[in-house]
Amino acid sequence: MRIVVALGGNALLRRGEPTTAEAQRANVRTAAVSLAQIHPGNQLVITHGNGPQVGLLALQGAAYKPDEAYPLDVLGAETEGMIGYMIEQELGNLLPPEVPFATVLTMVEVDPGDPGFADPTKFIGPVYPEAEARRLAAEKGWTVKPDGASWRRVVASPLPKRIFELRPIRWLVEKGCVVIAAGGGGIPTAYQPAGRLAGVEAVIDKDLCSEFLARELEADLLIMATDADAVYVDWGKPDARAIRRAAPKDLDAFAFPAGSMGPKVAAARRFAELTGKRAVIGALADLEAMLRGEAGTTVDGSASGVEWAPGRRAAETHAPIA
Repeated sequence: MRIVVALGGNALLRRGEPTTAEAQRANVRTAAVSLAQIHPGNQLVITHGNGPQVGLLALQGAAYKPDEAYPLDVLGAETEGMIGYMIEQELGNLLPPEVPFATVLTMVEVDPGDPGFADPTKFIGPVYPEAEARRLAAEKGWTVKPDGASWRRVVASPLPKRIFELRPIRWLVEKGCVVIAAGGGGIPTAYQPAGRLAGVEAVIDKDLCSEFLARELEADLLIMATDADAVYVDWGKPDARAIRRAAPKDLDAFAFPAGSMGPKVAAARRFAELTGKRAVIGALADLEAMLRGEAGTTVDGSASGVEWAPGRRAAETHAPIA
């Protein structure tokens, strides 16, 4: 089975943790244990988030020479290399030595006229109290928005149009290589009026790009691993309910936050609708169970109605809204 696993930024660096190399290494090591469990007998392609890492590098660059700060596309390339290196090393320590690995710096084309540039939604960097976030926004020209109880910087998040390195990624997968690609949604690039390809000041959503990559690779399964064990309706409320299984159209009945679970649900729906295959959203520790359909939220065109996870109104079912 060919599986694309998208590791969420919060799965690699948990909310509130220091953005140190040691903390990231520890989380990658934990992720590698789960990834190693699903590798036998499968072709594995790994993508990952990079919001905290890009935000940290942007802050470091601005503190050093504010007028010479590196643009987001370059920071995206840097984080693809850094995180890919950690995943290769930690997963390589668990798999047989003959298993090959490759991290592919992945340029992704976006449309300069994409509406995402007019309404930034992609969170990057650390969390702040509201007052500090607003001060930094005024000082640095940022756009900031609430992220749970805290506030974070947001940047433009255009949709992916083309993955330039698709062919070498496919060749590597077909040869049994574990491939780490499209990290952070890939490096955003666009063609300029003169036909020259250049980087773009944006961060492509990792889940939407992972879905696009999974489709282009004809993957059998798309898994989006995050710090939540499932997709919840009424998240944060006393009567919150976890969805175990649903068809794409069933999810029309619910709204999910644009800056967190929304893109994951949208990616899962799109993959299931366009391929007829399964997409699963859930906790990194549950990868094996998600593969079996026993954990997380599975989006599957063959589902009928919404099945709720045990422990959250376990016997309840919800008919889809026409």
